[in-house]
Amino acid sequence: MENMNEKRLLLALSLQRIGFLRPDERLLIWDLVDDELSLSLLLRGDVEAAIGRGLGSRDWAPDSYLEAAERDARYLAKSGCRFIHYDDEAYPAALRETSRPPFGLFARGRALDPRSELVAMVGTRAATGRGLKAAFGLARDLARAGITVVSGLARGIDAAAHRGALAASTSGRTGATCAVLACGIDGVYPPANRGLAGEILDAGGLILSEYAPGEGIHKYRFPERNRIIAGLARACVVVEAPAKSGALITAEHALDEGRDLWVCGACLEGPRSAGIDTLAFEGASVLEGADELLADWGREVPAAQAAARPGVAFADEGGRLASALFDELEIGAEKACLSSSALE
Repeated sequence: MENMNEKRLLLALSLQRIGFLRPDERLLIWDLVDDELSLSLLLRGDVEAAIGRGLGSRDWAPDSYLEAAERDARYLAKSGCRFIHYDDEAYPAALRETSRPPFGLFARGRALDPRSELVAMVGTRAATGRGLKAAFGLARDLARAGITVVSGLARGIDAAAHRGALAASTSGRTGATCAVLACGIDGVYPPANRGLAGEILDAGGLILSEYAPGEGIHKYRFPERNRIIAGLARACVVVEAPAKSGALITAEHALDEGRDLWVCGACLEGPRSAGIDTLAFEGASVLEGADELLADWGREVPAAQAAARPGVAFADEGGRLASALFDELEIGAEKACLSSSALE
C-alpha cells in the first residue's frame, strides 16, 4: 500500500462524493477505473453491473463528482487536512478489518500511532455529574498509560472523555485523543465544542470524518459515525447511557466487531443509566477503574493509578456543582440544532 498520487487522490475524492454508493461499492468502482478521466467515461450501466444493483431514479453524473473532488482537493491543500483511502498505509488497520469499513477518511491533526492501542469511550449527551467525572477520570488514566481515547466530540460524556485524555498531557502525555465527526471535516458539532476540537489538535490529537468539507448534520450520520468509533478501538467503554441512547449503537457495533465491551461501574443504577444497566445484565464487563482494563490487557498499571477508582467517590457538593456547570455549558449552544431525544 502506498500514498496516493494526485490523479488517484482526485479519483478517490470523486468516489467519496457519490453519496448513494456504499463504502464497499466505492471500492468496487475504485478497482474498475484508474483515474478521474476513466471515471468520467464510465457509463451508468457499467456502474450498475459493477455494484450488482440498479441505481433507480438516481442520476449518474461523474463530471459533478469530479468537480466536487477538485474543490475538496483545494480545501485539503489549503487547510492541511488529508484524505486517507482504504488502500493508504495510514488507514487504521483495525478499521480495515471491520465488516463495513469506510472507503476513506478525512483527517486533521497528527496520524494515529500504529503502536498505540485505542479505547472508545461513549455515553449520553445529557450526562449527570457522576457520569462526567467518571468519564474524565477514566480517560485521563487510560491516556497516562499510553492508550488513545476515541470518542465523538459530542457534549456530555464524549466531551468529558476527550478532556480527560487532554488532562493527561499536562505531565508528559503518553496517550492522545481522537474525535470522530458526524459532519464534514471542516465543521464541529455541537458548535460549543469548537474550542475543544482546537485543544485536541494543539495537543497532538486527531479529528476524523467520513464526510467531505461542507457536509452537514443528518440524524442517520450519528450511527454511521458510531461504527467508526467502535471499529477503531480494541475496547468500548459505555460510561453512562439511558435506555435509548445512541451510545448503545456504538456498543452494538463493538460487539459485532468482536471488541471488548465495558460499562462504568460508578454509573450503574443511576438516573441516566438504564442502558448500561441492561448491558451489564447481559454480560458486559463492569469497569471500576482504568487499572482493571489495563490489567485485562496485560498492561502495566502505573503505581499512581493502582488505588484510584475515578468517579466512585463523588460526595463533595463542590464537585457536583462544577460538573453541573460543565454540563450546562456543553448543552447551551446545541439547543437550537437537533433534538437530544433522538441523538443522545
